[in-house]
Amino acid sequence: MLKSKNFILNSEKEWIPVAEGVSRQILGYNENIMTVKVKFEIGSVGSIHCHLHDQTTYVASGVFEFLVGEETKIVKAGDGLFIESNVEHGVACIESGILIDSFSPFREDFLA
Repeated sequence: MLKSKNFILNSEKEWIPVAEGVSRQILGYNENIMTVKVKFEIGSVGSIHCHLHDQTTYVASGVFEFLVGEETKIVKAGDGLFIESNVEHGVACIESGILIDSFSPFREDFLA
């Protein structure tokens, strides 16, 4: 079975650049679920996209403008989102911060 180590320590995990001003750390996964920490610099963008995975997002810090389907909202530290499978979504960073994303099933493309 494909899975991560049991403990993923921040001090031992590199940030992986994924776009201008955006990087991520994979925090843990198996074939059913994956949790990812995503760091955004002010002004950076997660372009509009969709995927087959259900996604929840927790705003650990910062301020973001999210588009989910037809709805746009400003979210900040302590807020959360649910993004259903195949629903278009994107994000723009208003104030630098970190998002914690969980996906089901896991994002196989993130391991490539």
